[in-house]
Amino acid sequence: MRLQARILCTLIFLCPAISAASTPADLAALASDPEWLALLHVNRGSTLHNRGESYVDDDAFFLAPDGDVDFLAELNATITAVAAAHSPTRCRFPARYQFLVRRLAWPDDGGLSHCDELQHWLAHIPNQRAVLVFPASYLNSPSSMFGHTLLRLDDSKNPDSVWHSWAVNFGAAIAPDDNSIVYVYRGLAGGYPGQFVIVPYVTKIQEYSHMENRDMWEYTLNLNSEQIERMNLHVWELRGINFDYYFLDENCSFRLLELIDVAQPGISQTDGLRLAEPPVNTVRALYKANLISGRIYRPSKAVQIESERQQLSDAEQRLVKQLIADPAIASSDTFLAYPESQRHLMALLAYQILRFEHRKEDRSQDVAHRSMALLNIVNRNPGPADYPVITPPPPEDGHGTQMLSIGGGQEDSNDFGEIGYRFTYHDWIDRNQGFLKGAQIEAADIRLRSTDSGSLKLQSADLVHIRSLSARNELIKPLSWFVQGGLERAEADNQEKLVRFVQGGPGLAWQADNLMPYAFITARLENNSVYSPFLEPGAGAQAGLLWYLPYAEINIGSDGTYFANDDYRYRYFTHINIPISRQSAIRLEWQHKTWRGDHEDEVSLTWRQFFD
Repeated sequence: MRLQARILCTLIFLCPAISAASTPADLAALASDPEWLALLHVNRGSTLHNRGESYVDDDAFFLAPDGDVDFLAELNATITAVAAAHSPTRCRFPARYQFLVRRLAWPDDGGLSHCDELQHWLAHIPNQRAVLVFPASYLNSPSSMFGHTLLRLDDSKNPDSVWHSWAVNFGAAIAPDDNSIVYVYRGLAGGYPGQFVIVPYVTKIQEYSHMENRDMWEYTLNLNSEQIERMNLHVWELRGINFDYYFLDENCSFRLLELIDVAQPGISQTDGLRLAEPPVNTVRALYKANLISGRIYRPSKAVQIESERQQLSDAEQRLVKQLIADPAIASSDTFLAYPESQRHLMALLAYQILRFEHRKEDRSQDVAHRSMALLNIVNRNPGPADYPVITPPPPEDGHGTQMLSIGGGQEDSNDFGEIGYRFTYHDWIDRNQGFLKGAQIEAADIRLRSTDSGSLKLQSADLVHIRSLSARNELIKPLSWFVQGGLERAEADNQEKLVRFVQGGPGLAWQADNLMPYAFITARLENNSVYSPFLEPGAGAQAGLLWYLPYAEINIGSDGTYFANDDYRYRYFTHINIPISRQSAIRLEWQHKTWRGDHEDEVSLTWRQFFD
């Protein structure tokens, strides 16, 4: 009580007009106000760690010694620091100051007019529209394999004005020499600090759409200019402030929900337990809260190129390939025999592919010369200003990110029952609406099995299983790849053992309508108690066919591994997935497994239920 009395005396001295309203009970209520808690980034039960504390991991963000856990003390310290006119602390925490002005009805004493740096910053940061931007998943980067989210601030409601917009982005401060394995470990364990940055939006367009080849989805938020201004003031407060960064929950998407809580504190987006916060779940949460008023799809450069390529015949594509190597082909009788519109498309596609293939390099004189020559050909042959791209289903239309399964089957003559859980995210033959065909990202995929002759046991546990099929064609020939690691039951020396393994390798894939044939070369390291070395190396191959039908997804194929100790295993398989709804499916699987000394057949039927 002495501390509160001393604070009240200070307030009475500094700001007599509000002393009557600032009783201890009033201040205690104000310290639990949703907007105040949002400004302090308080964990209201959202994640398993730091419950009841501020997520901010930086002493510079707090004015009270224990302000990260005592929110009344932080409120009192803030009131004391910002009550006087021309206080420099107002300039450091303008969103807190404005909150107190509204809640305590402080008189107009000049407000933030003395904060020259802040006023200059606000004059350049738009507040007319806020847009949530979702660059789709990018499997070649561990930090972006589930996609990403950032906020775009526009100075106009015209969707074509984005070149003058700014982007608010939260990300981990990764050391330049950290490789993918180090990133995954430290990202899961909270080993990186995370910070908000605000940059021109054009840099993000270049990074995501052009450099990383990612589709971008833009969701206009139902926030007015006053709410956006409130959020901008808070972004100013967060400059250079460190948060803990966790790849699964306290990530880019969760932090943006916290910003939206500041803009519209009456509808909290961060209450309730969240085991994970994939970016697509952020989109779904904002739709559920009626905070999204519109959606725009911006295709990646690769999608645009593929859409244009499909409009050309095989002969025309061969001409495009020749144009890329030598633009002088445009003077040939073969090229000139085509109508102007087709010559325009062929030259445009050649130019785009040339730029796309060299987008991550310093442009050489040769590339610059060919690019200019191709542009001249485009200009000499009139054609459409752009070629439309078919908009795919949006990511929020996909199935939930977690999955439970229950089923049964027969392994030779033995019946079994099986239950499973997958923490995240999607495999090749899950319902593909809202996902990229040929892309698979699975983490913590666990299956438990019980047979007639045995108790419940672990059948497999994939720590991670990522596959990326990139279709090759006449013009672009990318590599595919996969990596998988975890535990599985395998046969060796006629014994079934739970083995630890990691495997992966490069591959090739093609696409013809809804068919995607593929082939991989594989390398495997296995820890098996039957083998004498701690790690037994092996090599092999995989090949198969993905078939996407309107009512089912099918994967037919075979794989095999030969080990350095002359042991071997191979199998043939057929997997059929039949979606019943957005959140449920039936899966039928058959496989014939052979190993040195024996073989067996297995068939199973499983119900799969998805949830967010």
